Amino acid sequence: MKNWRISFTRQGAKSKIYLILVLLVLSAALLSICLGAVWIEPKAVLRVLLGRDRSSVQANIILLTRLPRTCGCLLAGMALAVSGAVIQSVLSNPLAAPNIIGVNSGAGMAVIICTAIAPTAVTAMPFAAFAGALFAVLTVLAIAEKTGASKMTLVLSGVAVTSIFSAVTDAVITFVPEALNGYSDFRIGGFANLTFAKLGPAFWVILAALLLVLSLSNELDVLMLGRETAQSLGLRTKPLRLILLALAAALAGAAVSFSGMLGFVGLIVPHIMRKIVGENSLELVCSCALGGAALVTFCDLLARVLFAPYELPVGIVLSLLGGPFFIVLLLRQRKGRIP
Repeated sequence: MKNWRISFTRQGAKSKIYLILVLLVLSAALLSICLGAVWIEPKAVLRVLLGRDRSSVQANIILLTRLPRTCGCLLAGMALAVSGAVIQSVLSNPLAAPNIIGVNSGAGMAVIICTAIAPTAVTAMPFAAFAGALFAVLTVLAIAEKTGASKMTLVLSGVAVTSIFSAVTDAVITFVPEALNGYSDFRIGGFANLTFAKLGPAFWVILAALLLVLSLSNELDVLMLGRETAQSLGLRTKPLRLILLALAAALAGAAVSFSGMLGFVGLIVPHIMRKIVGENSLELVCSCALGGAALVTFCDLLARVLFAPYELPVGIVLSLLGGPFFIVLLLRQRKGRIP
């Protein structure tokens, strides 16, 4: 009876956590649509979203500018946070994240190459980004395993691979200057001038990858017990690791294709959510999806209104938050306080 009560109490606490996360996401989305150069009342937003007002100036602002941007923030935050959680779990490395091990830079390189070859092929961008992200994560994984697969080796391998991808990107821009259009904003990361047409292909990639990750949550729990333990339980660890890393690459690559190379979302959110909900993969993935969506949307809102009428790219705000966070993790890693 006592154990049942403890379990019930924990479930109730987690339900409250998820409720808070959902409210944070909804609040961030509403504020993102309402706030800006022109204040729009929530009632007006609701009328537009329900289809009762589609011809006013406010309706045009909401439907053509703020709603696509808000959806982009939610989608990118969700994808990058879940990608980071999967990468950290599969590699058993709390310092791993899409931007740190070169996944974002690989996706960015592929997008630039795709832009140089076929600048009008908008629908191909998410798939090119996925290919670049997958190539990056497999390259870093191969290097780390050859050299011992320590936590610091993985990070250093990511730094080296990121430098190589950046050099390739610069070379492409040198030979095809037309690919430079908007590259500065893309490199920093942001959601300015985002449209549903650009968001659409990435949405389906992220949705499919997220559903597959959720369906493999039990296998991910077993994999986190260690390779030998997982194999003794009948789990084929090598193909499962590759599948999960491919899904993480798809999530990060699709997000990068429309948001640019946003950093540290996949590092900050999984760490916070592990402290709150624990290591259970299903709960971790769900909480990371909500937490990442809220974080990126709030950061984008700050970037828009903090220095109005000037607007900062949201990547700058995330880097200012994530840089110190990563340094603290490195210091804790040195002291042996990170498992």
